[in-house]
Amino acid sequence: MDTIASLFSFITWPVSWVIVQFHKVYGAIFGPDTGWAWGLSIVSLVILIRICLVPLFVKQIKATRAMQTLQPEMKKIQERYKNDRQRQSEEMMKLYKETGTNPLSSCLPILAQSPFFFALYHVLNGIATGKTIGVINDPLLASARKAHIFGAPLAAKFTDSADKVASLGATLTDVRVVTAIMIVLMSASQFYTQRQLMTKNVDTTVKTPFMQQQKMLMYVFPVMFAVFGINFPVGVLVYWLTTNVWTMGQQMYVIHNNPTPGSKAQAAYLERLHKHVTHHGKVGRRRDKAIIKAIVAKGRDRNEFERKFINGLSKAGLAAQTDGTVIRGESQVDTVAEDGTPITGGQPKRQQPKRQSKAQRQSGTTKAADEPTSTGPSLSKSEEPEDTKPAGAAGKAAPKQGSGTRSKAQSGQRKGPQRPKSPSKK
Repeated sequence: MDTIASLFSFITWPVSWVIVQFHKVYGAIFGPDTGWAWGLSIVSLVILIRICLVPLFVKQIKATRAMQTLQPEMKKIQERYKNDRQRQSEEMMKLYKETGTNPLSSCLPILAQSPFFFALYHVLNGIATGKTIGVINDPLLASARKAHIFGAPLAAKFTDSADKVASLGATLTDVRVVTAIMIVLMSASQFYTQRQLMTKNVDTTVKTPFMQQQKMLMYVFPVMFAVFGINFPVGVLVYWLTTNVWTMGQQMYVIHNNPTPGSKAQAAYLERLHKHVTHHGKVGRRRDKAIIKAIVAKGRDRNEFERKFINGLSKAGLAAQTDGTVIRGESQVDTVAEDGTPITGGQPKRQQPKRQSKAQRQSGTTKAADEPTSTGPSLSKSEEPEDTKPAGAAGKAAPKQGSGTRSKAQSGQRKGPQRPKSPSKK
């Protein structure tokens, strides 16, 4: 580690100068020899570095979004060469080269701050060995050696011997307890940041080498921090824990406000946006307008969550416009059904009448047969006049209307109830 740190010795002077300037400010508040003064100086160094890396972080986000636009092409390559892994990797690399994207762009912030990390390690190692380095002179060196963070000296390590720790004015137990807690927190924060990225802000419908790399980093980085952390001074652990917390908060902000299309974070974001728009009837923030504008421009290429968002606006009587605004009235943007079929105007589909069962159709036919026809009113058996009945007990009973109708239908005559004949006079 000392050999690697010596390679970045050219940054040692700027790093030590920044720490000394912050120490002057915090030393006037907490005292120059306290751990608060030196510890907060290191924390402020981290914040300053991360603020300077914000443009690089924005570039990382743009590169990540460019990777996301290639997801459909990646999916096609995977389906085409699903039985040939080597050809699949070659086509993926060819696609990256043609579009100018880099799947390793997410590692740029870590690579950019590595020189500062090793320079700080070089400075703290000089404090531990009692050597002046950079702008840290003998008085500042003596003050830094007296500084303790929760009982652990600023330059102490987990692997230091009891004699070395005693020379710094501390006990071995205090040093190991403090460093162990900081190593666990450092590894846990790194793991949570990567896990949050993989579970909430990744389109899981397409599996790419980029996702595999992120999944590998989710487990590799915490193990690396746990292994190498025992060789880091307490001051370096403060630096790395602070930068991990900053990265975690930065990642949470991005996931909450600018999620990846097709991810769970986008589903949650569009649900919140839908509630806000339907409640207020308009889009307030510029960022929300940009996202709605991008969704409208996709057309039929919208994913499941985006189709649900557009259809939800249409049901609420709202219409998303091409400029990202929302108006009331009939939608001018075609909504898309779950199966991808466009629904013009945002109007719901017509409800088809329910199909009747056989028993319902037969009962309907029977009712129609009992109704009067256009040839004249029909008389039921109970409504027949008494004088129409044949006289005499010996007279033959009149045939039933139903049987007569059925026999006539069988003989080829017109179906349906017939008009009763007038009784013959005797």
